[in-house]
Amino acid sequence: MTDQNIQPKQQCKCRDLDTALAISARELAQMLRVSLRQIWRLNASGRLPRPVRIGGSVRWNRQEIIEWFEAGCPDRRTWQARKAVQG
Repeated sequence: MTDQNIQPKQQCKCRDLDTALAISARELAQMLRVSLRQIWRLNASGRLPRPVRIGGSVRWNRQEIIEWFEAGCPDRRTWQARKAVQG
């Protein structure tokens, strides 16, 4: 095998995550350093903020995820109640 046949590893798009308004489950998994499957488990059990649907895609508001994390990762019901109180 020659060096020409070796493909470079896919690089993390972390810089893109810093500017994105909405992030996919895969990007959220990268942000939180958990598996993609864990993201879907957390979402199904109501332990992540509610995602939004854009067409057929499921996305999370990046800024909301940051605020949720800084608040200690409360469950969805608690998070929604805090957001309602704040305005």
